[in-house]
Amino acid sequence: MSPEERRLIRKLDARILPFACLMYLFAYLDRTNLGNARLQGLPQDTLHGDPTGQLFDWVNSAFFFSYIICQIPATVISKLFSPRIWLACTAVGWGICSTLMATSFNPAGLIVARVGMGFFEAGFGPGIPLYFSLFYTKEEMGLRMAYWFGFAAVAGAFGGLIAFGIQHAHAAITNWRLLFIVEGIPSVLLGVGALFFLPDRPEMTTVFSPEERRLAVERMNRDATGDVGLTISKDHIYMALRDWRIYLGGVIYFGLNCALAAISAFLPTIIKTFGYTNALAQLLTVPPYAVAAVFLAMMSYTSDRLQSRGLFMAAACSIGGIGYILLLSVPENVHVRYFACFCITSGTYTTIGIIIAWFAHNLGSETKKATGIPMFMAIGQCGSVLGSHIYPSTEGPRYIKGFAVTCALEWLAAIICIVLHISYKLDNRHRDRLYGMTTQDTKVDTTELADKAPSFRYVP
Repeated sequence: MSPEERRLIRKLDARILPFACLMYLFAYLDRTNLGNARLQGLPQDTLHGDPTGQLFDWVNSAFFFSYIICQIPATVISKLFSPRIWLACTAVGWGICSTLMATSFNPAGLIVARVGMGFFEAGFGPGIPLYFSLFYTKEEMGLRMAYWFGFAAVAGAFGGLIAFGIQHAHAAITNWRLLFIVEGIPSVLLGVGALFFLPDRPEMTTVFSPEERRLAVERMNRDATGDVGLTISKDHIYMALRDWRIYLGGVIYFGLNCALAAISAFLPTIIKTFGYTNALAQLLTVPPYAVAAVFLAMMSYTSDRLQSRGLFMAAACSIGGIGYILLLSVPENVHVRYFACFCITSGTYTTIGIIIAWFAHNLGSETKKATGIPMFMAIGQCGSVLGSHIYPSTEGPRYIKGFAVTCALEWLAAIICIVLHISYKLDNRHRDRLYGMTTQDTKVDTTELADKAPSFRYVP
């Protein structure tokens, strides 16, 4: 790698990663702070006490309905707009909706705000992998996605600290309302900042010198050249809809998001069942998330170096599955059950971070990425709805049904990761026999066939 390219990568990291990661940090805080608000009196104030926990479950899952429905159309349409403006507007939108949750006085108000958050975040979550793929090569993508998605784990830790601090605040409004305000307003400010700081597409941006722009465009087309620019290829949309691997990726993502939604909304409640106070339960959510962020970065870095995704994902899913087995089989030992929380967060967050990088390369063209990534994400977010409903208060403190369902889904995801890994390797081997071996200098034209182009090779 030339010194010029190293300087460009450092410049890209300095401009893109801080805003992308901070935006996801607050997106995830806004999405998951209901779990902390639950221990600060929200059910008593706005959900009529909610003795069964069902109203809380519906408020929590309302986000995912609009998020699921809007993901595919939002990401495909985003190709027709400047990515800088698109991402900035989504952040401002969900930040306003999150802040307005503080003004809710009944379940309907909370649900409307959550639906609005889902609508705006649908254009952000799948849009970031597509945005990153414009600037980073397949050897760099995994670690950058780990940095980005790792901030979901950081959000869990950070959210616990914020909730712990607000728990001891003496404000004129209730603690849970203050929590929504403190965590919602930064998203709006970040959106405004991103509008001026994030670079546009490599061929459009004005933040690069002519030489940097030429190099950035060359890097964008290094792995494959296809439907670049503010265009959409209808053929590639249909190819994505017919790609069986995307649907299997959706099954993996379904299981992981079921676990993720449960962790996000119920980890403080689960830790409280170990016998801790509300405030200490909030604080004890921090270490599992912190360890998950470090584990995700380490696994993603190694995955990038070895250019292998499926086996690392299978290993991470297995770690998450072991955590759920411990929660199911060790009902009394608090230390073992707390260790299980580390396994669940580390395994689940790592697999989600790597699968996004996996499909960001293996779909071949921009339009197929813009269709396929939100496709498997939308399927997966249905698991978030399930995860929001399998931990009713009436089944505490053991939550056997919830732990058993998520445990089975983690192991199913591990098996499918291995199936996809083998499938990609066999496909690469078949193309090598038919069309010959490729090198790093091989130019791949994916304009017509996307990832089915003869010289395209998958990352297994």
